[in-house]
Amino acid sequence: MPPGSSEKVVSVHNDISKVLFSEQDLANRVREIGENITADYAEVAGEAGIVVISVLRGGAVYTCDLIRCIDMPLEVDFMAVSSYGSGVKSSGVVRILKDLATDIRGRHVIVAEDIIDSGLTLKYLLEMLQSRGPASLAVAGLLRKDVPNQADIDCRYVGFECPDEFIVGYGLDYAEHYRNLPYIGVLKPEIYQ
Repeated sequence: MPPGSSEKVVSVHNDISKVLFSEQDLANRVREIGENITADYAEVAGEAGIVVISVLRGGAVYTCDLIRCIDMPLEVDFMAVSSYGSGVKSSGVVRILKDLATDIRGRHVIVAEDIIDSGLTLKYLLEMLQSRGPASLAVAGLLRKDVPNQADIDCRYVGFECPDEFIVGYGLDYAEHYRNLPYIGVLKPEIYQ
């Protein structure tokens, strides 16, 4: 809102019923994941380092924090995907909107995923990336939602197990809003129903 405007300021914090993971919780856990990645890949990755792939848009905030906690050479690249479905649930049918600029053949690759929900989109993405011949392929998921019938995905690094609630913040959105919250919270039902 421009300075001098008389409109009331609306706070996105008011739409949150409870905070699940605080800003400090997130910072601590992301640092731990970064330290684990550093320890696990320091010897095998060599001078070329690793490639960290962020899945846009939700994964951007997490990825940016994560790469600053990895103490070794790395490249970062971004993919944008669209999965077709009902709009709330993924069907696993994926369209690549932005592909990698980096050649991952023979490289150690870590996919930084903000949330593993149904896992269908991520499963497709991992199969597609594996076909490009990386030396290794791992997932560093910030959140793994506790949902029935989740796709079987080997997630090497998991930040938090998460209840099956409508969550936003720290990159996660509802209708492109709330990504800027510094924590992850539960959105009030009246906002999305």
